[in-house]
Formats: sequence, structure tokens, C-alpha cells
Amino acid sequence: MEQLKYFKNADYDIDSIHLFRNISPEDRQQIAHIIKNCFVMKAKAGQIVLDAHSFGARLYIVLSGALGNTGAASNLAASPDGKPTEHAKLQYLPGECVGEISVLDEEIYSSNISALCDSELLVVEAETMWKLIDESNGVARNLLQLLSFRIRAANAQIRKRQKVGEFYRQLSMVDGLTGLHNRAWLNTQLPIMIENAHATGSPLSIIMVDLDHFKKFNDTHGHVMGDDALQTAAKVLNAGLRPSDFAARYGGEEMIVILPNTNEQSAMIVANRLCERLQKARVFADLQIDLPHVTASFGLAMLREAQDGTVFVAAADAALYRAKEAGRNQVSL
Repeated sequence: MEQLKYFKNADYDIDSIHLFRNISPEDRQQIAHIIKNCFVMKAKAGQIVLDAHSFGARLYIVLSGALGNTGAASNLAASPDGKPTEHAKLQYLPGECVGEISVLDEEIYSSNISALCDSELLVVEAETMWKLIDESNGVARNLLQLLSFRIRAANAQIRKRQKVGEFYRQLSMVDGLTGLHNRAWLNTQLPIMIENAHATGSPLSIIMVDLDHFKKFNDTHGHVMGDDALQTAAKVLNAGLRPSDFAARYGGEEMIVILPNTNEQSAMIVANRLCERLQKARVFADLQIDLPHVTASFGLAMLREAQDGTVFVAAADAALYRAKEAGRNQVSL
């Protein structure tokens, strides 16, 4: 950066600097005396002011222009009127400062800070900053308020990122076509439900569902109608379950229904209800093709003592094949 002048020779008022606001006239005189020999530096647009790999030894106060925590200075450019053409995630405008936390704890800066446009900066060395804190209660108070604001803003950003992360985590657990939970969700959640059922002695049932002759349906009506059939089946399953039940796409045209706290007899009632409702579901809106447009075979299994997830699902899968061998469009244990 280019050294321009001492602050005592610069045409800037300390009242315009946030750290020095609302301070008594006596304190302002003392502050002006302490910082009179601090340098005013010029940073050109795109120039790095603080390096994330350097230790904090000075505070930078923006007198004109703007700074921002951007990833790389080469990505910054100034428009002909001197304004930044790319917005940083966080900007520091005239009167604001940057680097105060690193000055106080003498640790490295948390990110690169670059000039978003040609800027003039007051450089306050760490020794001078500590002298300001010692000599002026007002500076110490303003610094505490600034740090409090920065901490609150950082916490808000963390919460926002957590919410976004949770949103994408949930999104990654949903099948894009049917809206049901996907196989990744099933692989994570079913073992937990099984463990809980064993620990509490509560019943747990699952139903494997496979759309009948689905390959033939696709060959006859096309894959677009095949997708419609899968979506229709998913809606039927969701609509026929309690809020405490779950449905997931197991793969292809196969789906699985999980019924916590449900014994075999009650699960059979649920499976038969779903089977009947699917027969009445419309895939073709014009009804030129008689119902049922699509049917499914249902294989039911209840969790047995000491059974793990692999054996449990295999039991439901075996029941599903018994339903197919018996003529499809029915429920089998």
C-alpha cells in the first residue's frame, strides 16, 4: 500500500470514525494526540489489505472507499466511477474498522480483506490501539459494542448456515420423483427404529410394495406415464398412513412402508387398505383406460426378537414374492 500522510495532516475528522464517537471533548483531544502520527495509507482496488495468513498487529480504519472479505483479490475490479463491481460477503465502509479482534488476541486474521475500490485507510498499530483503550473509557466502550455486534452477526450467520445445511441435508434424503424418503434416509433411519423397538419392546412392522408388471406398463404407455404411476402410488401411500408412519422409495418401482408401534394384525389392515386404494387410483386422467390403472403386491413382516435390518427387510421381501406368486395385487405375510 502507498503511504500518503500522517493523520494530523489529513483532512479527516475523528468524529467520523465509529470508534471515537460519543466521546467527551477532553477524550477526543487525547485521542487526536495519540493517533496524530498514525499513517494514512492508500489501497488500490483489488489490493489485499489483510492477509488471512498474517498475524494481527494493526487496526485498519476506513476513511474513504470500502474494504471487503473476498476470496481473491484477482476477482475484484473497479468500475469507471470508482465503485466496486463485485460485492463482498461483508463490507467495511467509511468510519468502520477491521482487524480489531486479531489485534486484541494477536492471532491470525480470519480471512483476506481487500480494497473493493481505491480507499484511504488509517493504520493504527497494536501498541497505539492499546494506548487508546487505556487512555479513553469511551474508546473501550465503543470497542466492546463493536465486538458485541460482530459476535451477534457471526452467530446469526452460523445459525443461517446451520439452517441451510439442515435444509440440504433433508433435501438429500428425499426422492426427487416421488417425494418419498429415499434409500439413503432408509439406510440411516430404519436401523435406529429397529434398535429402539428392540430396546423398548414395542412392535415394528414394514410393508414392501412393488408395482405389478411395471416394465410392461412402461413399455406400453411410455416412461413419462410410468413416472406418473410412481407418483400416484407414492401419493396413495402417503395419504393412507398416520403421521407417525413413514414411506420410502426402496428402488425402481419398489417402495417400503414403515409402521412403528404396529403389530402384525394392525399392519395387515393398513396393507390391505393401501392395496385397495391403489386399485382405485387414477393414473390416466381421461379414464379411457378402465381402472385399475395400476396395482401393487404387498409383502408384510413384523420385527422378531434379535432380528437386524437385513433379515427384517429380507422377510418382507420374501412375503412380497409370495404375493406375486399368488397372483399379485394382494397382501402376503
